[in-house]
Amino acid sequence: MRRIDLRKAQAARAATIRGINRQIVLNYIRDREPISRAEIARETALQRSTVSTIVEELKAEGLIEEIGTGKSTGGRRPMLLRLRAAGAMAIGVDVTPSHTTIATCDLAGRIIEREQFASVKDPKEFVKKISAIVRQMHARNSSTISGIGISLPGLVDPDAGRAIYIPHFNWRDWPVVVEVSAVTSLPVIIDNDANAAALAELWFGRPEVSNARDFILVFVGEGVGTGIVFDGQIYRGERGAAGEFGHMIIGQRGLIACSCGNFDCWEAFASGRAAVERYRRASGKDAPFSFDEVIEFALRGDQAAIAALTETAHYLGIGISNLIVGLSPAVVIVGGSIVRAWPLIAEALEEPVKRSIRRGLPSSHIMPSTLGDQPTLMGALSLVLARKFALTTAA
Repeated sequence: MRRIDLRKAQAARAATIRGINRQIVLNYIRDREPISRAEIARETALQRSTVSTIVEELKAEGLIEEIGTGKSTGGRRPMLLRLRAAGAMAIGVDVTPSHTTIATCDLAGRIIEREQFASVKDPKEFVKKISAIVRQMHARNSSTISGIGISLPGLVDPDAGRAIYIPHFNWRDWPVVVEVSAVTSLPVIIDNDANAAALAELWFGRPEVSNARDFILVFVGEGVGTGIVFDGQIYRGERGAAGEFGHMIIGQRGLIACSCGNFDCWEAFASGRAAVERYRRASGKDAPFSFDEVIEFALRGDQAAIAALTETAHYLGIGISNLIVGLSPAVVIVGGSIVRAWPLIAEALEEPVKRSIRRGLPSSHIMPSTLGDQPTLMGALSLVLARKFALTTAA
């Protein structure tokens, strides 16, 4: 039972109820399309007139569309509804230490177009670079774009719209939302990359994830980040600082320094950079390799690359076992390009988890993300799309 926070609580009003009913109808269409007005009314126990009114509002807003008639059950053939398939609804900006990807997608999360460039460290140059691309995308979809979602690899305060600390770029207390919104004239939402990816899993992941009330996403990139979902919503903690498990201590003298400078953090043992360093030492090659290249080498049978990935997976499993023991989520999802090598790493990852779970205690289902090797891009887009579907307390 959730205790009411009286600092945030509002009494239910007619507008509140209308808003909730609207979101219920929209989500029924999203999850069960194609569906008729009559089916929605029957399954939600809402009055037919209420459903019809809401459907007309959603059509007017360009969120849903009629796609023809369904089978008759004795009367007139019902008109079927689905999410509007045409037109971009959101712009996502996925910032990683190496590159930045900007994409548009429709209401169902299908990517329409994307552009990518090498990430820049200067905040002014960053804003200039993305605003030029965003303005072009917005010009092509000016009547449908609802906003911009930005995922950032570091500590973010979404409520204040500020990047508290992004270590790879040394961005500190930067008002990202204000600056990007000013040059694009669009609403902007930001979040930590792992939180954003967890949000994408919640709204667009496979059913065993999206239907789970509690799960943790572990995102493996140049660092290690975690997004925590409790009771169907992202848990952010004070000023968005929850989920910084990449900095928990799991050993001593890691191969590389964590982004915080220490050598004993989970990130120093289980990140993509750690895997690259393991491969460099094992192979004797000094050429600069990317994490994606090491994964590709492993998939081609390179034994040094396979060893580097399996050892990295072992340390990844140690950290995941700690999360399971402490938080007991129903599911743990591993995201990032490492999932391409899942058949090679799954056993090494799961072995320390099996050893750490005590008899009689629940374990968690560990699975790779199905959002592709760029879940943070879907996360950036989801920052906008989720606000279309989430239950609200206002009309």
